[in-house]
Amino acid sequence: MSNDKNTKTATDSRKVIYAAIVANLGIAAAKFSVAAVTGSAAMLAEGIHSAVDTGNELLLLVGEKISGRKPDARHPFGYGKAVYFWALIVALSVFTLGGGLSIYHGIHSLQEPAPLEDPFWNYVVLGVAFLFEGYSWNVSRRALNSNRLPGATLWQTVKASKDASVFTVFIEDSAALLGILVAAGGIWLGHLLDNPYIDPAASIAIGLLLVGAAWTLARETGGLLVGESVGVEQTGQLKDIFRADPALETVGQLMTMQLGPDDVLLTAAVRFRRGMRIDEVDLAIARLEAAVRAFDPAIRRVYFEAAALRSASR
Repeated sequence: MSNDKNTKTATDSRKVIYAAIVANLGIAAAKFSVAAVTGSAAMLAEGIHSAVDTGNELLLLVGEKISGRKPDARHPFGYGKAVYFWALIVALSVFTLGGGLSIYHGIHSLQEPAPLEDPFWNYVVLGVAFLFEGYSWNVSRRALNSNRLPGATLWQTVKASKDASVFTVFIEDSAALLGILVAAGGIWLGHLLDNPYIDPAASIAIGLLLVGAAWTLARETGGLLVGESVGVEQTGQLKDIFRADPALETVGQLMTMQLGPDDVLLTAAVRFRRGMRIDEVDLAIARLEAAVRAFDPAIRRVYFEAAALRSASR
């Protein structure tokens, strides 16, 4: 059951990434072409944004490939955290290449704004880009909704998600959709007011939007990379499972760590009832492991502290 879920998660993640690559690659080419013709700073910022997003999705694929490696002597717990590392690199890329370049180009264009050109093709490309980005965004949204808890908002689901590939694409696409609206608004206002400074200002606004998205990505992926737990509520539910087992006298601290999107490590500080035979302890451990995996198949490793085992033999 766990292996089937892991395979499904990996398939969903790659599906989300491939959809984003196809969308961003075509959009970037169209945006750069129109920016060259019209001289729009906001359109150039959007082209940079889409190009950076395309490269970022390729980095996520690298992380997905590495995370699929089997455990070995150097990495006995596997390579699952490679997804989080490369997602963090993506966050840095969004911040520097996406946000930084857009802000720089906007400031540079404010000093010498280009004359206003016919905005028709800007609107056409932005409209098409919105449709493609919307498709990619919807694919990632559906992947997030597959693990959405009853009553939870979409943003709460993003924060609770352990699949960095999916929530990275979702946040990137959300920023892209907002960026398109900002670019379109900047171009429209610039022509409405006959003001060439509004378009470069929109470029700066897009850059700031990307910086915000990058900060959000860094915060979410950074927490997973340094060893985030499954959460207070789920840990409490696990503790209830242990307390319900008659072989345990006391249940101390339970600690969990996310090793990958569907790979969790659990350590348990418990005390078995005194006088239990070794075979009884073995049966109790097997029973607890089965109960834990039935509760959450992602918990592949359950370790009991040595003191817990010594207490049963006294």
